Amino acid sequence: MTAPMERIQILDDIEKDIITCLQCAAQALLELSKEKSGQKQAETNTSQFLRTLSQVESKLSDQINYLTQVSTGQPHEGSGYASQKVLQMAWHRLEHVRSWVNELDRLKASHLAATRTVSGNVQNGNMTSSGTST
Repeated sequence: MTAPMERIQILDDIEKDIITCLQCAAQALLELSKEKSGQKQAETNTSQFLRTLSQVESKLSDQINYLTQVSTGQPHEGSGYASQKVLQMAWHRLEHVRSWVNELDRLKASHLAATRTVSGNVQNGNMTSSGTST
């Protein structure tokens, strides 16, 4: 059995992972919002976000399982409610992650389209001496 201070340390580590997750998402969005974004950097941040999110989910599941066991002294076997709730929460997390990834993909696509439009105008000579397109 794990000591209470160790459990608190694990929760603190999970909190740090959540912060890392949010920072990676923010960095990916920031990179995509730049005029000259680095697609590789945005993809790296997105991958790190997904890896960290997976770790957080796993660690939180471990903590929840521990709490369900210690609250009664043994695993609850008489009801499917806990399993149903875990499944429901997993689906909710999955949809949340999908929405984040879709938003990142949408931003990437719009940024790439804008970049192509600007470079297309420059290559076609459609830029005036002031730098605006004609």
